[in-house]
Amino acid sequence: MSQTLAAVLPVFLVILLGFGLRKSRWVPDAFWGPAEHLTYTVTFPALLTANLARADMTTVPWAPMMVILGTTVLVVAGLTLALRRPLLAGRLGADDAAFTSVFQGAIRPNTYVGLAVAAALYGDLGVTLTAIGVALVVPLVNVLSVACLTVYGTGQSASITGVIRGVVTNPLILACALGIVLNITGIGLPPVLGPMLDILGRAALPIALLAVGAGLSFAHLKRAGGPVAVSTGLKLIVLPLLVWGGCQLAGLEAVTTTVTVLYGALPCSASSYVLARRMGGDAPLVAGIITAQTLASVLTITLLIGWVRAIA
Repeated sequence: MSQTLAAVLPVFLVILLGFGLRKSRWVPDAFWGPAEHLTYTVTFPALLTANLARADMTTVPWAPMMVILGTTVLVVAGLTLALRRPLLAGRLGADDAAFTSVFQGAIRPNTYVGLAVAAALYGDLGVTLTAIGVALVVPLVNVLSVACLTVYGTGQSASITGVIRGVVTNPLILACALGIVLNITGIGLPPVLGPMLDILGRAALPIALLAVGAGLSFAHLKRAGGPVAVSTGLKLIVLPLLVWGGCQLAGLEAVTTTVTVLYGALPCSASSYVLARRMGGDAPLVAGIITAQTLASVLTITLLIGWVRAIA
């Protein structure tokens, strides 16, 4: 339990710091917009490219992991889409912009929490297994999220051309594609470019989490309890249980099963807030979902991983 708490609590504390900085006006409001833009277009793409270019996929069961994670993400995405009409028609106060936030919250993992927990549990092997999840899930959830926001986000085009344009021009997707190409071709990261991406990438998580905190609204979180609960239940309970079932069917060994379930159980990523702000989503609701999931995941990850390791 202490290892999980050590991985999750610092993330939540940085989010709270961002909230405090914005609330106290110690950091000018003019800072947050450029900070979000920098995260979206520079630091997060740098981090994704560097991580994927270095991922070692030669000694681990990457194929079944990718199939399981990809299939379960698609299943949960489809389930969330099926819930759109009930969400809009019910008494939960949801509109299409809010639905895009529920959708992102149901499928997008905070990879950096996963890397920290997996490394604490299994060292380099845990990091390598998590990197396999990154290679598939990050591009997949970005494609799905951009497509959803393009169709349902405020001020976005609902045409097929608009969806395709939104996907192929997304900096996060382009960064994932570059990292995978560098990996599979054996080029890797050049001596100068690699360290530069590392420096930029180290700025990604703190800037993004501070921006998330700056957008927090606890009043909005209270008003939007229904959408937050739906998204949190799908992400922290339904998705990891589906992943565990897939691991059992595939016959994966204990360590791979544990890390794969961990990746499915991660709270919503900080980059969801940036994407919502840029593409007409409900950014305050995303911030509420990230806050609720990060806090709840302290308990859910601890219980799920403890259960999986015990029965494995």
